[in-house]
Amino acid sequence: MFRLPLLFIATGMVSFIAFHLLSLFALGTWIGDPPRNPEGWFRIHLIVLDWGTMIAMGAVYQLMDVVLQRKLYSRKLGYVHYVIFLIGSFLLLIGFLRLEVSWIAAGAVLTWIGICLFAWNIGQTMRLAAKWNPITVSTACAVGYLVLTGLLGIMMGIDFVYPIWGGIHDRLLSAHIWMGTLGWFGLLITGFSYKMLPMFYLSHGESAKRPYVVMILWNTATLLGAGHFLLGGGARLNGLVLALIIAALIMYEAHMRDIRKHRHKGSPGSGIRWSIYCTRALLVYAVMLLGVWFVKPGLFGDERWVILSGWMYLYGWVGMTILGYLSKIVPFLWWTHKYGPLAGKMKVPVMNDLIKDRYVKVGMTGMCGGLLLLLIGIGWQGLLLIGIGGCLLSVSSLLYMSLIARVFAR
Repeated sequence: MFRLPLLFIATGMVSFIAFHLLSLFALGTWIGDPPRNPEGWFRIHLIVLDWGTMIAMGAVYQLMDVVLQRKLYSRKLGYVHYVIFLIGSFLLLIGFLRLEVSWIAAGAVLTWIGICLFAWNIGQTMRLAAKWNPITVSTACAVGYLVLTGLLGIMMGIDFVYPIWGGIHDRLLSAHIWMGTLGWFGLLITGFSYKMLPMFYLSHGESAKRPYVVMILWNTATLLGAGHFLLGGGARLNGLVLALIIAALIMYEAHMRDIRKHRHKGSPGSGIRWSIYCTRALLVYAVMLLGVWFVKPGLFGDERWVILSGWMYLYGWVGMTILGYLSKIVPFLWWTHKYGPLAGKMKVPVMNDLIKDRYVKVGMTGMCGGLLLLLIGIGWQGLLLIGIGGCLLSVSSLLYMSLIARVFAR
């Protein structure tokens, strides 16, 4: 079972390295530009689809086994999903680079088929296990939003060739981004954290009520925001959606504090601590954003704020959380795969020997520092600061990923 998650995670790691190498070649300056062009589509889908989503799918395959205490519905289907999704995303990326509509269409359809196979596999596993709690319900909702995200992407592709949707392409794009970022990644991270954080902290006795509140608030914000983009709405609705996200983040952060309060382990590791810091940073940023919105209700029509918020959420929270969790997930998967059968029969390294926590701390610190400079540069529209921050982020990210990759050589 460990080979399937490792396959997804290893492929995602390769895509992550490719993304940052390409960013270094551009000296990071592309990050401050609007991504609505073929090069921007390529780069964004490389990091979001081929890295973030690939890693997340691998994590779902592994953690569902832990959460549900039963085998995956079909491992063979998991491998079929991997092949179809990989080919589809590759064709999609090449199509964006070449601006070939036929390649984009073929890639988008294959990618969506892969997503649907993933949803079926996970859905059947959950149905047979019949264990419904905030972890499984949040995961089910996240996977549902991923399917809808892919469907909206196909609808946009059709609209490029045959403009049959009545000029709502921009609305489809906004809903596509919203469901993919807030729905898929947001509910998956919060849902899995209810299981993983207590494991990392060896925590018992935390409240079981807050996760339900977070789940309801997050789903409401996702659905309301998507409906707002598709059907249109005033600036007041923007503020309401943002207020719902803030309320969800407050409850989520309170739950994390409750987990730490009941912990039986001093430190969960630097990667996990940094993911918690990034959650707090996102909460502070969202509150600041709401304050600015009160002064300037048309804020979300400003392209600079959209780019800034996108990077803050996608890399500052989603990306940094995934990277922090990888420092625990990859050593666990590799140790279990390579040394698990030998434990008790011969001397084997302990899991902490596979990755040094002090190096994780340095890597996460470097990435957060680079991202902070980058965000300041975007806010001030300083090209030099964007370049310095983007290069520091990419260099730190590559060094950090090499640290994770070295686990496979242990």
